[in-house]
Amino acid sequence: MKIRFTLNGTNREIDIKPDMLLIDLVRQLGCYSVKRGCETSNCGLCTVLVDGKPVLSCSTPAARADGKDVVTLEGIEEEAAAFGRFLAGEGAEQCGFCSPGLIMNVLAMEKELSHPNEEEIKEYLAGNLCRCTGYMGQMRAIEKYLNREGGQ
Repeated sequence: MKIRFTLNGTNREIDIKPDMLLIDLVRQLGCYSVKRGCETSNCGLCTVLVDGKPVLSCSTPAARADGKDVVTLEGIEEEAAAFGRFLAGEGAEQCGFCSPGLIMNVLAMEKELSHPNEEEIKEYLAGNLCRCTGYMGQMRAIEKYLNREGGQ
């Protein structure tokens, strides 16, 4: 089946198998920031933005990307680097394996929620698992990033 979509600002037209998952499609197209973790929609490592909303690509059929705008970390490098500096500043990057999914969700949350409090941040990011940090450094980084000058 043929689908047409935009990936990180580039129009794509590609033949896919009907059972192909979005994670496999974006990785096939060179977007290796999209990680495979649990493959059960529980860890957030595979998060991409579809029409600006976070989507777990490990459980999303690639066919659902037809006519949509799909963004991975490769498509928002400047914004990701800006938030990444906050993560590093709080010592919250540790191994970094979970960072791409976390960053995608934080950047989506920044656009979706206006001045979220700590509970709203935790609720929004509830599906992002990290085995290294204990989340405190990540929370400090997120709060500092969202409250930065020129930010929200």
